[in-house]
Amino acid sequence: MTLPGTPSSPSSSDSMRKLPTQDRAQRTIETIFQATAQIVESEGEGGLTTNKVAKKAGFSIGTLYQYFPSKEAILLAMINRERRRVLDELQALMKRAVQERRDANSAVRELVHTLVESFGSGPKHKRAMIRLAWRMDHHENITQALREASERNAFALSQLGDPTLRAPTPALMFVATRAVMGAIRSASLEDSPLLGTPEFEDELVRMVLGVIRV
Repeated sequence: MTLPGTPSSPSSSDSMRKLPTQDRAQRTIETIFQATAQIVESEGEGGLTTNKVAKKAGFSIGTLYQYFPSKEAILLAMINRERRRVLDELQALMKRAVQERRDANSAVRELVHTLVESFGSGPKHKRAMIRLAWRMDHHENITQALREASERNAFALSQLGDPTLRAPTPALMFVATRAVMGAIRSASLEDSPLLGTPEFEDELVRMVLGVIRV
């Protein structure tokens, strides 16, 4: 789902103009991201402009435009960076589960907790950014991330050696991952009080285990 006026797919005008290859440039990018998040928290997405971001970050608008051509480009860069971080964290999580020969229950619970923390709950400013990300993120980006996560998790589950688990077929992993992320997305967009509660995570864990067990 996209915001009104947001392009339906990324274009060259909505991507970073140059990649931060030096420490100073990386610090500039991080400062821009922090300023953007603070404005979204205090004023909402409607109050976000590149001029406000530059002013809050302490840069000239020209400096900001060296990296980002629009506010959408800033937001998409933030979303993409966070998605990549979470995918890497999930991969490391499942790798540890296999190495430690953990049972499926604890592995799934940690997986679900990480997904809820990353894509739903957290402090106020983080929730505001997550809701904005869900509203404006492009469908193909979400699909690609889910596909990557499904493939990695399927491989990890097959390595756990739990005889009570079904073979992690593409259809099974499709249903399990979309069900979990769909519930988290809905809870985030509704700003549900269930986010961050043990009850919400418990139900997600039960749902996943119900799908993957024989």
